[in-house]
Amino acid sequence: MARPRTFDEHEVVAAARRQFNETGFHGTSVGELSRATGLSKGSLYGAFGDKDGLFQRAFDDYCAGTDEGAAARLEGPEGEALDRAREWLRTTARSSDTSGCLLARGTAELASENPAVAARADAAYATLLAGCRGLVEQAQRAGQVDAGADAAALGGLILATQRGLEALGRAGVDPSVRVAIADAAIDGITAVRAPS
Repeated sequence: MARPRTFDEHEVVAAARRQFNETGFHGTSVGELSRATGLSKGSLYGAFGDKDGLFQRAFDDYCAGTDEGAAARLEGPEGEALDRAREWLRTTARSSDTSGCLLARGTAELASENPAVAARADAAYATLLAGCRGLVEQAQRAGQVDAGADAAALGGLILATQRGLEALGRAGVDPSVRVAIADAAIDGITAVRAPS
């Protein structure tokens, strides 16, 4: 009979996620994961199968969190949708965390070689894009963005700005510069007029 687990699986996955985010999938050894999680290699293999299984679990959990964030940003008055988008961009711009996000790192490192990572990343980005488009559509209904403007393209601009701000943060660009970029992106969206 198998012994019951004596560890908190969520804490182990979170610790592994931090390690993968810091050193990447290929740059992380099982020994490093063991030190990061406090579990023996045997316990890690017993619980998650192998390093790939643990990464898949950490990556999926991270992506689920981004999905929840996208849904949460859609909640609230339509007249405040761009305020929520601006705050999301400003939060990214002000972040002092230079490790970036596991979605970006995992996609860049593994999507071309791991179909499961590619599929989960694609789904996460689709959810983020849909959420950003939804914010623009709310702002259009509130009269803050031209109703004839391309909501999908403007939503994509919000997401591309967020991803770019994260990359600039990793590069050490001053937070005040990043906040100004965040504000310019949202201000630019409110100035968009539909093509004539």
